[in-house]
Amino acid sequence: MVISKEEKMRNSFESKVFKTETVWFGPHEEMVVRGGRNLFPLLPKAFDGIRQIGVLGWGSQGPAQAQNLRESLEGTNIKVKVGLRSGSASWKAAEAAGFTEANGTLGEMMAVAGDSDLVLLLIADAAQAELYPELFKVMKKGATLGLSHGFLLGAMKINGDRFPAHLNVIGVCPKGMGPSVRRLYVQGKSVNGAGINASFAVEQDVDGKATDYALAWAVAIGAPFIFKTTLEYEYKSDIFGERGILLGAVHGIVEFLYRYYQAQGMSPEEAFRHSAESVTGPISKTISHKGIMGVYESLSEADKKVFRKAYGAAYAPAFETHYENYQEVASGNEIKSVLLAAERMKRIPMGKIDESSMWKVGERVRAVRKETEIPLDPFTAGVYIACMMAQIDLLAEKGHAYSEIVNESVIEAVDSLNPFMHYKGVSFMVDNCSTTARLGSRKWAPRYDYLLMQQAEPIWSRGAGEDSALWEKFMHHPVHAALATAASMRPSVDIAVVG
Repeated sequence: MVISKEEKMRNSFESKVFKTETVWFGPHEEMVVRGGRNLFPLLPKAFDGIRQIGVLGWGSQGPAQAQNLRESLEGTNIKVKVGLRSGSASWKAAEAAGFTEANGTLGEMMAVAGDSDLVLLLIADAAQAELYPELFKVMKKGATLGLSHGFLLGAMKINGDRFPAHLNVIGVCPKGMGPSVRRLYVQGKSVNGAGINASFAVEQDVDGKATDYALAWAVAIGAPFIFKTTLEYEYKSDIFGERGILLGAVHGIVEFLYRYYQAQGMSPEEAFRHSAESVTGPISKTISHKGIMGVYESLSEADKKVFRKAYGAAYAPAFETHYENYQEVASGNEIKSVLLAAERMKRIPMGKIDESSMWKVGERVRAVRKETEIPLDPFTAGVYIACMMAQIDLLAEKGHAYSEIVNESVIEAVDSLNPFMHYKGVSFMVDNCSTTARLGSRKWAPRYDYLLMQQAEPIWSRGAGEDSALWEKFMHHPVHAALATAASMRPSVDIAVVG
């Protein structure tokens, strides 16, 4: 496999503090840094020149990252201080977590930004787009701006703006929602390496320290493995992914299958077990531990035929929807959509997404659930994995690194997000995420549902679906080797979703 010079440059980096490793992800060689609590003593050196880290916001990522950073940096001279709007509804929540004005770890947002050497901007995306001119005015010359999502870069591109030349600009993007970042970090107190993988990016480096700042940030929030990307690639894959298999598509798939199975004669409870429960239970767990191919290999010969039939018909409508989704993200339309929604939600709040009969049936099913009795339905597996593989293929076609592809399309789904749906339903998964993700999931889930109904169901009704060329591609797909590498980088424990 010949790797382009551009690809090598994009995946290479140097650290003065942390050891790097080279690994093969499917067809590509990439550099990574292995995290772990054993690296915490290196954090003061890596954060050279940083005396205060300001964490702005208390949404999905803010509480997790602020608490993780505080605990990782305990005993150092680096302060973690939370910045919120005065009178914010989140103020009391931050105080309950131990960040207070009295101990100097809680303050007004812009004051904290002006006093901090590293400013982590973790407020809602739409708020970032509104407030960044004011933020840039108050930040110190030579300070570092940290982002956990590339949304702001996309919004600034729309406005024709650039980051101030006197700031470092870095990104550390956990491959999971904030509650997962916190839960696995807490579990990692007794099991080293338990955490959520993260990508990092260096958009601007004014003092030669930006790479180590980003790596230290990722280590400190508990990332077991850290991969390089760019903010542009990150926001495209992230905004696309959460509208795709991570949130929107999986929601649309299980809604479609729930109706489909009832049309085949199943009771509502049985249909829920074979759709949502199957995806978030045995299918996700098998992918997590044995890879995508592990699901297929676990099936009987008869069930393998059912899987291939489901896969063959579901792939094309999934790919079509992914393609449309990606174009909307890359063009900036989805970013504009989020900004328009922020204005709209001042009058019309987001509605609930678990009030339909399907999710009420799900409450009853979960109340009497026995994990060992949840079926790994081969038809459900074929549909779900077809959508997952279609997303992988599109991201590869668009030039994304395989570390980013497998994290955004597979690992984040099965190790971070699906367990939340499994525990308490679709809203508990979606609405623990960012506003951007919540909006995108609501917008795109019906699109995935609709195209499966319009394009795949008629094929199955004719008794067809298998596609030999598509199946040959699946069997020899480089993602299987990439996931074999990623399997050694999965969290050292399964996430324990509670409360």
